[in-house]
Amino acid sequence: MKKHITYLLISLFFLLGIFLFQDFSTDDKNLHIIYCDVGQGDAIYIKTPGGKDVLVDGGPNDKVLDCLTKHMPFWDRTIDLMVATHPDADHITGLVSVLERYTVLHFVTSNTLKETGIYKRLVEAIKNEGLKPRYVYQNDKIDFGDGVVSNIYWPRESAFTEFNNIAKVNELSVVQLVSFGDFQALLTGDAGFSVQDRLLGLISDVDVLMLPHHGSKTGVSESFISTLKPSLSVISVGSKNRYGHPTTFILSLLAKYKIKTLRTDKVGEIEVVSNGETFWLSN
Repeated sequence: MKKHITYLLISLFFLLGIFLFQDFSTDDKNLHIIYCDVGQGDAIYIKTPGGKDVLVDGGPNDKVLDCLTKHMPFWDRTIDLMVATHPDADHITGLVSVLERYTVLHFVTSNTLKETGIYKRLVEAIKNEGLKPRYVYQNDKIDFGDGVVSNIYWPRESAFTEFNNIAKVNELSVVQLVSFGDFQALLTGDAGFSVQDRLLGLISDVDVLMLPHHGSKTGVSESFISTLKPSLSVISVGSKNRYGHPTTFILSLLAKYKIKTLRTDKVGEIEVVSNGETFWLSN
């Protein structure tokens, strides 16, 4: 009997240790941005200093669930904000699984759609969650109340007249600048040259840039890179993908400006941490 009690006590202390470790590791008052390793797609999990859970895109599969499980305490099953930058499958497929397994409080997206099976599944999952999507436009701001602000730089409302067709949903991607004190990270979806040209003069000197469209040749312009001057660029991309991403052209461009570049196909997930003054990579 004493043996069983001893085992029980050891198990309880072990569980308590896990509980405390997860609690302390996710409550350090820093901003955490995790670029999840989901293959050929995008999924970014953000933990704000005040403990808000934010998911921007969900990747092309269910691997985003592994990312959330790793970084969210097991008792936390609530996503405060979900953002779908645009309706391509490599950005929204995993969101369906997240909606089925987590409680999502708010859903933000671009006011565009696609007549695809996965997009229809996403719409149904949003409906089942009882959510009303909020469409965001240039100059909108999301304030998390703990020093973190997401400023929306694109799309502007006029863009839907210019770009609103199935072939150009990339150009209607939600582009947002996540700021915490002096730290700034730009999340771009798949917005290409034509969008970037319109943003020149509005954004400059960011710390971290997530490259649009997984490092494709037409994903980012030299003028955009030279204006933003990021200290770090992140490329979310699948290993040996059929598109040849990231292209040699883009890698050479980043090297030309001496920008440190990390790729999920090479290093797995990438976690950036900031205290509002500086930032560093978590091991």
